Amino acid sequence: MALDIDDYALIGDHQTAALVGRDGSIDWLCLPRFDSAACFAALLGDDDNGHWRLAPKGAGGCTRRSYLDDSLVLESVWETGTGTVKVIDFMPQRDRAPDVIRIVEGVSGSVEMAGALRLRFDYGHVIPWVRRTDGHRIAVAGPDSVWLRSEPEVHTYGKDFSTRSEFTVSAGDRVAFVLTWHPSHEPRPRLVDPYEALRSSLDDWRAWAARCRYRGPYRDAVVRSLITLKALTYEPTGGIVAAPTTSLPERLGGVRNWDYRYCWLRDSTLTLNALLSAGYREEAASWRDWLLRAIAGDPAELQIMYGLGGERRLPEYELPWLEGYGHSAPVRVGNEAVTQRQLDVYGEVLDTFHLARAHGMAPQPHAWKIQSALMDFLESAWQDPDEGLWEVRGPRRHFVHSKVMAWVASDRAVRTIEAHPELNGDTDRWRAMRDAVHREVCDKGYDASRNTFTQSYGSTALDAATLLIPRVGFLPADDPRVIGTIDAVRRELSHDGVIRRYSTDDTADGLPGSEGAFLACSFWLADALHLSGRRREASALFDRLLSLRNDVGLLAEEYDPGADRLLGNFPQAFSHIGLVGTALTLSEQAQAD
Repeated sequence: MALDIDDYALIGDHQTAALVGRDGSIDWLCLPRFDSAACFAALLGDDDNGHWRLAPKGAGGCTRRSYLDDSLVLESVWETGTGTVKVIDFMPQRDRAPDVIRIVEGVSGSVEMAGALRLRFDYGHVIPWVRRTDGHRIAVAGPDSVWLRSEPEVHTYGKDFSTRSEFTVSAGDRVAFVLTWHPSHEPRPRLVDPYEALRSSLDDWRAWAARCRYRGPYRDAVVRSLITLKALTYEPTGGIVAAPTTSLPERLGGVRNWDYRYCWLRDSTLTLNALLSAGYREEAASWRDWLLRAIAGDPAELQIMYGLGGERRLPEYELPWLEGYGHSAPVRVGNEAVTQRQLDVYGEVLDTFHLARAHGMAPQPHAWKIQSALMDFLESAWQDPDEGLWEVRGPRRHFVHSKVMAWVASDRAVRTIEAHPELNGDTDRWRAMRDAVHREVCDKGYDASRNTFTQSYGSTALDAATLLIPRVGFLPADDPRVIGTIDAVRRELSHDGVIRRYSTDDTADGLPGSEGAFLACSFWLADALHLSGRRREASALFDRLLSLRNDVGLLAEEYDPGADRLLGNFPQAFSHIGLVGTALTLSEQAQAD
């Protein structure tokens, strides 16, 4: 089995990303895009499914590792019996072709190094032909071609179809490896200078991080999360993937394994708020513009997620040759949830554009027409059942969070017209809808006997998404029903201080087994505690959540309190967005006090 999810770090070039393990092995990399087929897929199988290890000969995990300053350049250090060596891994911002660069530096003494490269295209399924030319090793299979340029001599072996190297570095030595992908029908890509690429990459990342406006007590954690969000951004379009991985399980050995290499609308408002509040208006504008392009079309066909460029068709299928991380099968590509109806996304979209206007972002000329069309559809659809925020693969229901977000949609539409009377819209109808949704949710979605909002009408199950009720303004944070909901969620969904998304024992979601604690929801609980005046409890919970990050500051989707390990796709944008949002909330109040 692969390393623990916690044992991986991320490198990337704003168009794709790789996971590098503590043992010096790159076990996951999709080229040329986040959603392309992987050429290193050992993460979901074994070494024969593709990996690239570079480490001291016979060594295990590195002694320590960290990102260099505020960057995505990873430095792993091994202290051995004969000396100390470090490996620097990064992907420079690409000109045309994606590069993975690995630089070995001798620190003290002398260290024998060993490298093993197994390229396996099509998610670890296809072994390429490898040949040597002009000092390169070239691997080709179908549309894919990878060139390896190395300073140490490498040898290709037919027995295990690998390219290997053995060399010794002494104090002050530096040797580099450059792996470059390009379409197999095109000429050789431009060669990069690995040492110049390292210098420019560090300069670029430091300059980007320096733009962060946040100066509160959690600055290091906030900057690392913002760097992670930047790394998960597909620069050509501005779309932000939920994670760079597929099928990392929500429970080891289970079937809750999904492909997260797409862009979800549920993240849109929180993402925009995090970017704007931290001072990244250019990235916020790119995300807003991606969203506007993606949702264009029939309002009735608004999807919950889209591809990197706004693609709509994301068919789901399985890869039977991969055993799955920790034998958690099946491994899936694509995401069938794209076909679900989730009415909450209408509220997310309207809230996002309202937030953009409130921050003074110049509106696109056709944006309001699209928003008005969405409202016209939602007026007739908000009373319908749906699959809800968590994409349960069971029967449709009247999810409370979906109805609350329908209220958000109408509220933001009304407030936009009130602030910009030059825009056209039927505010009387939208106000009436807003009032009707509010009455129905309070009547049908609230359990007075338990003093809590429930997951759906008539259900006894709880849902952590109801913690967002005060944040979106549906009810004030000190409303007794909000306080009751916070207490009920902590009581029934909490496990060792972190919380699950919903009551899996009481809710048929169409899947066997349970899942770990959902980290974004745990950040929402901290927000709700803080907004309701329980600031000490909120700060304590936030500190607990920060302690769950791995050694380089990354979070997955979920956390298993029993095993004390991260679960789910990694790193997870939703978790890091939650971290930034809660840090901003806590810091704003501290400054106000």
